[in-house]
Amino acid sequence: MKATHLGQYLGALGLMLLLSSPVTLFITSGSLGAAIVKAGLGLVLVGVYLATNLRSFRQFATSQASFAALRSTLIVLGVLCGLVALNYLAATKGARWDLTQGRIHSLSPQTVTALESLQEKVVAIGFIPPTHDANALLESLFQRYHEQAPERFEYQLLDPSSSPELAARFNLRPGQASVVLVRGEGLNAPHTTAASVSEQDLTNALIRLTSVGTQRVYFITGHGEWPLEKEQANPTDPGAALSELRRQLLHEGYAADAMYLVGTTDIPRDASLVIIAGARVPYTQPEVEVLRKYLAGGGRLLYFTDVGLEDGLGPLLAEYGIQLDEGVAADSQFNSGNPYVLVSKFYSNHTIVQPLVQRNLTVQLPMVRSLGLLREGMAPGVRVEPMVHTSQNGWVETTPAQNAVPSDGEKAGQLTLAAAITRDTSDVPDKRFGEARLVVLGDADLLLDSNWGHEPNRNLVMNALAWASHQVARITVRPPDREVSTLELDMSAVKRMRFIATDLFPLTLMGLGIAIWLARRHK
Repeated sequence: MKATHLGQYLGALGLMLLLSSPVTLFITSGSLGAAIVKAGLGLVLVGVYLATNLRSFRQFATSQASFAALRSTLIVLGVLCGLVALNYLAATKGARWDLTQGRIHSLSPQTVTALESLQEKVVAIGFIPPTHDANALLESLFQRYHEQAPERFEYQLLDPSSSPELAARFNLRPGQASVVLVRGEGLNAPHTTAASVSEQDLTNALIRLTSVGTQRVYFITGHGEWPLEKEQANPTDPGAALSELRRQLLHEGYAADAMYLVGTTDIPRDASLVIIAGARVPYTQPEVEVLRKYLAGGGRLLYFTDVGLEDGLGPLLAEYGIQLDEGVAADSQFNSGNPYVLVSKFYSNHTIVQPLVQRNLTVQLPMVRSLGLLREGMAPGVRVEPMVHTSQNGWVETTPAQNAVPSDGEKAGQLTLAAAITRDTSDVPDKRFGEARLVVLGDADLLLDSNWGHEPNRNLVMNALAWASHQVARITVRPPDREVSTLELDMSAVKRMRFIATDLFPLTLMGLGIAIWLARRHK
């Protein structure tokens, strides 16, 4: 190889080293030593080029090729400046693009709604040491909330050991890591705490903090309904309880209690809602009368049943336009591999299911009981609206243990699986509300702890509860249970990765490209 050619290769490499040394110092590694070494080595290599190619350098400087090279250089610099400007705007204006499948870096609709409905400023205080594993995650979460509602959501991170007086104000133990949300200002400003560092718990705390009063929900018991606590579940089936539903209710600002109807004459006046979940023993006539009186006076009721259950509430449901079909709802096409495990994306325009429609979510209902919608014999002022259907391939299988195909005499076509009913009670004396609300769903198993993890089902139930209790702001899609998929890196690892990805690797590619170009040019 001639000395002039070797000098050209070394000069090209030296020029890259020289020009990229500021990038190494200010952007990639931050190391002054590395930048000086690169700049010094670059100057030496450029000097070698000048010493071996002085004549050709003069010719190049005065030729048309030099103008082309200058133009190319200006174009490259322009592109680089544009990229820098885009990154600056993204960093200063908070622009984000979440390309993850689970949208783990985006706030859920429930969180967005909760933030947009804030009437006064909320301050979130993260009492968490800087060395705590969740510190960076909490700051990132706070930042997203603040970007969504910059005027109404502020935050600060404090080391609990350095702020003992403030921690004591919120009854935190010395050194305890916690998240406190404060509404308004002053020593007596209302506040609440988040159960953990997650979007779900932070949003639940936000909803509790801004709720006006407590919505009290009563679960009727005494007829074999599913228990509220895990300890009350059958030992052979520990997941057969409603403890996760109860926990969700508490997080969203509801109070959940069990109650017996036997021996009572009325539902408590503080009841925002009554839930019947999987009753297996028929209600007595006095108990039915209590429920009838409750609904006639503007009460709100969520009714869940299962295949084959008989609870004696059929006549009362018929007054509100609902008849429970005898058999199992089946679908030959929209199922999860079993015709009795229905997968439905067939919704009406009802408010309860609109968030599911907007997010294209499908509910999954195993062994569900379909509903017949009556047109006669209903109480005055009743209006029935179906919410969830099967496809046109549905049918009611009356003998599921024998076959799984439609038979003569079995109800077939698009079946109704859930319905919402209203009744005008504005003229009723001593009414609770001016409109009674009832939601009927032919599947109580979806409420159980073992099934509560299916997010579309959970949102369907919680939205039905919000609609029935007239909590419109809570009809939404809640934050999903997201798997943690983060990679923990310390600062030195980040710097090494940045240096390799944005400095060393691109320069190597550029050097190879120039070498190939020079080699071809000299042929």
